[in-house]
Amino acid sequence: MSSNWVILVIAGLLEVCWSVGLKYTNGFTRLRPTVFTVATLCASMYLLAKASQGLPIGTAYGVWVGIGAMGAAILGIVLFDEPASPARIGFLALLLISIVGLKLTSHA
Repeated sequence: MSSNWVILVIAGLLEVCWSVGLKYTNGFTRLRPTVFTVATLCASMYLLAKASQGLPIGTAYGVWVGIGAMGAAILGIVLFDEPASPARIGFLALLLISIVGLKLTSHA
């Protein structure tokens, strides 16, 4: 895996952090969660921009969004008792297949 892909995965994991962090900010009224959320948002976007220098933007953005969406959905189930219906798990599996497919079909 090239360094651009490693950077992209880290950017996606940081997207999970800031998206879940939004829940803890209470509408940006709590200082520490807000600072954490803004910092991880900025870091995630910066790393996405760096990764996209060597990867196709459609692939980079798709993978970044996919990692973020999948991670946020899983943590929503684990941390916030969001539903884990068979259909939801099935669609998360499809999302994972899409992320892997984008990686496998990328020429970068």
